[in-house]
Amino acid sequence: MATIGIEMTQERPFDLLNKSIGQQVLIRLKNGTDIRGKVSSFDAHMNMVMENAEELDEGNLKAKLGTILLRGGNILFISPV
Repeated sequence: MATIGIEMTQERPFDLLNKSIGQQVLIRLKNGTDIRGKVSSFDAHMNMVMENAEELDEGNLKAKLGTILLRGGNILFISPV
């Protein structure tokens, strides 16, 4: 069987999270809450420290939260803003 000379590089979740440090992201929590802010750090459990965090309601600012810690088990998804 012939192989094609295409090299596939696959990023792991932690590689993408490392690229997100210092960047704005949108995070949806299991309870449906949307949080927007800058990723400061994270650990192996995907617990995240965020700066300038804001709670959103249907895309509109609901509350300014400042610096927060999100428990990784509560995160549904993380998306670049």
